[in-house]
Amino acid sequence: MNHSPHDSNILREARRIVIKVGSSLVTDEGRGLDEHAIEEWCRQLAALVSGAVGHAREVVMVSSGAVAEGMKRLGWSTRPSEIHELQAAAAVGQMGLAQMYETKLRQTGLRSAQVLLTHADLADRERYLNARSTILTLLRLGVVPVINENDTVVNDEIKFGDNDTLGALVANLIEADVLVILTDQKGLYTADPRKHADARFVHAAQAGDPALEAMAGGAGSSIGRGGMITKILAAKRAAGSGASTVVAWGREPDVLLRLGSGEPIGTLLIAQTAKNQARKQWIADHLQLRGAVVVDAGAAAKLREEGKSLLPIGMTMVEGVFSRGDVIAVRDPDGQEIARGLANYSSTEARLICRRPSSEFESVLGYAAEPEMVHRDNLVLSRA
Repeated sequence: MNHSPHDSNILREARRIVIKVGSSLVTDEGRGLDEHAIEEWCRQLAALVSGAVGHAREVVMVSSGAVAEGMKRLGWSTRPSEIHELQAAAAVGQMGLAQMYETKLRQTGLRSAQVLLTHADLADRERYLNARSTILTLLRLGVVPVINENDTVVNDEIKFGDNDTLGALVANLIEADVLVILTDQKGLYTADPRKHADARFVHAAQAGDPALEAMAGGAGSSIGRGGMITKILAAKRAAGSGASTVVAWGREPDVLLRLGSGEPIGTLLIAQTAKNQARKQWIADHLQLRGAVVVDAGAAAKLREEGKSLLPIGMTMVEGVFSRGDVIAVRDPDGQEIARGLANYSSTEARLICRRPSSEFESVLGYAAEPEMVHRDNLVLSRA
């Protein structure tokens, strides 16, 4: 399984990238934040954002390392087992982690933002949409979001478990084209190369291929215990929204720049479903319709013929009880379902802004939010 020129295009043509770096890299195997390594990634990241490598990209950083840095600052030599002590270490270390990225990104001329997420933020549709809106707004403003799990408030039940999973969830959240997982290994092998002399390097494969899980987590393999299995599962999850994944060695010289130029580095796990198709399929197949809005003939025509967003001024009626982030139906004046999508407003708010232009939303609702009831990116036309 080798890279083809087409495979390399996935990275060269990507417009939105999530880069995840593991704690062993960020903290130099637990010794504390590796200033030089972070500086290098930030330098490369800035080149991707500026367009120095082909074209300008939007980049999100998902970084581990808070607990390890907190342990160093607290003078702890061994990782605690008590959850509250881990949370305390994370709280202390997060200060240093955010400060390091802010300093190194500012040196390249980029602004940064810290975003801390828990699993509950992405499991709840309203909080999911809020997180998505915030991150996409930061990207529009040219700010680099640095994301980590909110270790200070999670417990065993709601932990992502590893930031590979978090990286995949963020890729799903913002519809990234590619997830890059930088790790302390070159990529994926057919078996543990330290134990099997005949182990072959996997240059490219299909994300979600069951054979990959066997390679990484099979009996006697220490690669799985070392974290490769979580990367394969993360790639499978990212592929659900159409994002391909690269697993590469984080200390490879100019790894991000070379990936951005299409050089085949590491293991490429290719998503089989196109990004837009994957998202719209999820909405189309969503069974739990919470309600509906009825639109006038003009709005119905714009949706059907031009693929426009649904604006409240075109709505004539709101049916059912739903919250922001729920999937709702859009019906034409005859009651025929013409589309489904994610609601930007609750049913109560929707009734207040029915037939109104967005300029009146603030006076009616008390705040100004999205101008659309359903954005076209979150809208799929129903099959005729």
